[in-house]
Formats: sequence, C-alpha cells, structure tokens
Amino acid sequence: MAASQAVEEMRSRVVLGEFGVRNVHTTDFPGNYSGYDDAWDQDRFEKNFRVDVVHMDENSLEFDMVGIDAAIANAFRRILLAEVPTMAVEKVLVYNNTSIVQDEILAHRLGLIPIHADPRLFEYRNQGDEEGTEIDTLQFRLQVRCTRNPHAAKDSSDPNELYVNHKVYTRHMTWIPLGNQADLFPEGTIRPVHNDILIAQLRPGQEIDLLMHCVKGIGKDHAKFSPVATASYRLLPDITLLEPVEGEAAEELSRCFSPGVIEVQEVQGKKVARVANPRLDTFSREIFRNEKLKKVVRLARVRDHYIYGVSLWCSGWSAVARSRLTATSTSRVQAILLPQPPE
Repeated sequence: MAASQAVEEMRSRVVLGEFGVRNVHTTDFPGNYSGYDDAWDQDRFEKNFRVDVVHMDENSLEFDMVGIDAAIANAFRRILLAEVPTMAVEKVLVYNNTSIVQDEILAHRLGLIPIHADPRLFEYRNQGDEEGTEIDTLQFRLQVRCTRNPHAAKDSSDPNELYVNHKVYTRHMTWIPLGNQADLFPEGTIRPVHNDILIAQLRPGQEIDLLMHCVKGIGKDHAKFSPVATASYRLLPDITLLEPVEGEAAEELSRCFSPGVIEVQEVQGKKVARVANPRLDTFSREIFRNEKLKKVVRLARVRDHYIYGVSLWCSGWSAVARSRLTATSTSRVQAILLPQPPE
C-alpha cells in the first residue's frame, strides 16, 4: 500500500522539501510504471481536461487549465504572448518635432501605445505596401504646441500653471478615418486604450506634429503587438497536515503561510488548524524555519493543474502601459522626416 501511494505521489505531485524539490520531471510515459496504462488516449484526455475561469475583468484574467502536461501549458502561454493579433503604430510621419525627444525615440514610444481597436475587423498589410487602406490601416494625428499661460502668477514656478500643453498625452491623439471607417466604427471606438499615457514634455515654442499609421500584427513579429502585459502560470499548491495541530501551535502554523491558507477553528474549546485555501499560498517555505512544525506539513503542487494569470495589455491599467513604454528593445517603427505640410 505504501509503495502504491509513493508511486501515485511521484506521478501526480511535485513535492517541496526543506532542501530541494522532488518529482520535478514528468514520468507517466508508456511503460515506465507497471500496472499503469499511460498510452495516449483521446477519450481519457477529453474526460480529464477542463478549463475553469476563476476571475475575469477588463484588466486581468485568471483561469485554471487541468489535465495537461507542462509542454502544452507553456504552449498556451506562448500563444497568448506571440500569436494573438492587435493593432499598433507601425509608421510615423514626422512633420515637425522641436521637442527634446528625438524622432526615433518618439516613434518608439508611440509604437508601444495600446490601441483600442478590434483586430478581427482588419486585414494584415501586405509587405511592400507603402500606402495603407481602410481595411488594413488606422490613422492618428498628433499635433500639440506648447505656449505660455498669460494668466499665470508672476511668482509661480509650477510648470502646470506657467505653460499650456506642456505635457503631451495620448488623449491628444486624434483618429482620422480612412475611406468608410467613419461609417463602420462609431465615434470613440477607435482610440488609445488609455488617455493619460505621457508621450513627451514640451516648453514654450516647442511643437510636435506627426501622423501615425497603425497596422495589424502579432507579438512574434514585435513586442508592441503583444496583447498581454504578462502571461504566466503556476502549479496548484497542495498542502497536507500530517497530524493534528492544536492550541498555540495552530496560530503559529497559520502565521507561516500566506493569509487565508491556514484557518484556525474552535473545536470543543480547542484551537485547531486546517487547510482552508491552499491556492492562495506563494510557497515561501517559511514553515521550514520552524523546527517544531516543519515535520507536520507536506508541501506539494498538483502536476497537471495550472493556474494562469494574465494582465491584459489592452486593459484599464495605465501603469501597465507606462511600464511598456520603458522597454529597451529596438522598435521597427519608422520615423520619416517630411516637410511641413501646407496650411
């Protein structure tokens, strides 16, 4: 009996010890265990596989994927990062830029601004096409000039009071419909996702005047097309109490885990610890620093239960967008210097 339990643990659990991790590698392949039929079976896979959405809003998504191997779990993560298309700035036509931000850096920042547009309604632009059309291109205009505020106090040193339009935000970007786009998309549907992303800072006399072309792409081509800020997964924690923990030891045990993992209940006038929600644990292994309690708890993870956490790139978090604008990768956005267009 003990041998069969050990085999089952080896097959289904990754065990965390004080000085190492056991059962890291997948071992349930055909012929490895006597008495187990581990050959691929589609019906068995369909029966065991499931996806449970735990939390979903406009900012984030958390879901469980159960009954798969690590290779498939990682494939889904990579698909989220690199295979889901979005719209992003690909070409910048610079008419005038007298700010301290160089044209190439400015174009790079514009390329990382998330655009609120359904990519399913657009086609991929063909290679070599210089001029976009209404079926493959979105066009935005950014024209901001900084001036002095004539009503500012003479002794003021606050730039927000001294200058007008000294900060260029994404709310200054104006969508210019191409072809019949104005009829297809209601006003306000095509826009930057966040209107408070800082693009540049100006001083009186400085101006930014440019035109942006947004195209459809995927994260495999460039990170600016990735629809998510982060996409990660972890195995479901499995915490087992090997013997009853009562009294002050129960309170002490609770403090060794993340809040909500261990619950202390009153049972017949005694404090008794029980595992309430192992999903909340981060596995800090604080329990192994307690000489009395480390032998009464087994820490493990369920091998085929993956918890995905996704922070949406096109979400309500302006901080996410701002963090993406600090990326150091070389952008493929083209900065093209053009003469000032006629009035």
